[in-house]
Amino acid sequence: MPWTDRATTTLEDQRVRLAPISEADRDGTRAVAMDPAIWTYFVSSVASDEDFTRYFDTCLADHRDGRRVVFTVTDKATGAIAGSMSYGNVSEHDARLEIGWSWLGSRYRGTGVNRHAKHLLLRHAFEELGAERVEFKTDVLNLQARKGLTNIGATEEGTLRSYNPMPSGRRRDAVYYSVLRAEWPRVAQTLTAGREPGPPGA
Repeated sequence: MPWTDRATTTLEDQRVRLAPISEADRDGTRAVAMDPAIWTYFVSSVASDEDFTRYFDTCLADHRDGRRVVFTVTDKATGAIAGSMSYGNVSEHDARLEIGWSWLGSRYRGTGVNRHAKHLLLRHAFEELGAERVEFKTDVLNLQARKGLTNIGATEEGTLRSYNPMPSGRRRDAVYYSVLRAEWPRVAQTLTAGREPGPPGA
């Protein structure tokens, strides 16, 4: 079974649930997505209902057509949708993929939701799919995201200049990070450090 099919599954622990995107997620996603701060470093912008409709329809289409595996992130403490994350640029032949297209609503930032979600995605990539490399990229100006990637133990690899256009008209420099299979045990330990014990398998 191809990676994109095997990755299209629900991932969860005691804190978050990541489920493949569906039409039923539209209203709950809209409730947290209409915050301009989310989109500061994105290559798309959501500033109106029309923008959101275009964004969400693109997510559904990308997921349906296998360009990405798009997950809706739910905070299990509240039962509310917290944001979205994806697997993309999947190259099964090369045993690598990217985790990205990630955002969370303002009330969920700094709460541990991101760390739990990234742990689930990395664990599934390395332990279930058999990835040798998981990569991330972000805007070189997004210092918060870059610090977060460094903090979990991802390695900064370099910057691709003038990588793509932004809604503001500037061209973004994209900085790449990665975690390799041999590094996963250390990164997993970092991601789970300090957690309260959860149920078996969490």
